[in-house]
Amino acid sequence: MKRRIIAFTLLLALVLAVAGACTPPVEVADITVTDMMGRTIVISNPVERVVALSAADCEILYALGAGDMLVGRGEYCNYPDEVLEITAVQSGAETNIEQIIALEPDVLFMSSMAQSEEQVAQLETAGIAVVVSDADTIDGVYEAIELIGDVCGKSDEADALAGELKAGFAELAASTQASGATVYFEVSPLQYGLWTAGTNTFMDEIAAMVGVTNCFADVTGWGEISEEQVLERNPDYIVTISMYFGEGPTPIEEICARAGWADVTAVKNGAILNLQNDELSRPGPRLLDGAKALYQLIYGDAE
Repeated sequence: MKRRIIAFTLLLALVLAVAGACTPPVEVADITVTDMMGRTIVISNPVERVVALSAADCEILYALGAGDMLVGRGEYCNYPDEVLEITAVQSGAETNIEQIIALEPDVLFMSSMAQSEEQVAQLETAGIAVVVSDADTIDGVYEAIELIGDVCGKSDEADALAGELKAGFAELAASTQASGATVYFEVSPLQYGLWTAGTNTFMDEIAAMVGVTNCFADVTGWGEISEEQVLERNPDYIVTISMYFGEGPTPIEEICARAGWADVTAVKNGAILNLQNDELSRPGPRLLDGAKALYQLIYGDAE
């Protein structure tokens, strides 16, 4: 009797093993997304290896807890500090396609102006899904967060992050009121030619959010302007995003020392904000920090 039980047990184990071997593996459904250029992209799931050329996309990946997927970054991606440990690839006009392909990513995130159609085709031929994430407005930031979350299997985290930003912006807006004051955003300093942010930009939206008017609201998008235009419009506040490397005048000192700028209201009142860590110039999660810094400049403290 005992031998029969042992034999039956062995036979049952053999049957179960064979059945398990014959069971087909569970297939994970592909991901289908529409990127920010309206392109429908089917991506093999799961996504494990990612290259991001845009600094904003790198920030979003880390904010979603997907930084461990990053195997390559654009050379200007510099936040958070951990991203500096990731292999940098040439990006922008000097994008090195061979470098990207060698990293064997499943997905490449890029902006709409980063690569040519020929380069995109080359990447896709190599089996790399190319996803365009390109935000100019706050709603665009939410869209980019959701897109990256969907691609990387972090949809819940994306919903939570977008929700936190929306709540933070709403709280800030509720504590302000239209002041009639104006702000000038200097996104490129005088030595390189003055550029500013106009309508249809997140900077313009944040100005309205904290109760001031962008004095270059008649410019669409990001545009080049002249010194004469700034002096004529005489802003009450100035925000510069120029970086300071420890030598020579600081960005604020440089603005105050410009010929003819001493009578600008913002200069006379010392109402100049230097945000050199991309808090207000990069369409990512830290825009809320930039908005709070501008609020503090105007009202004295942030909510």
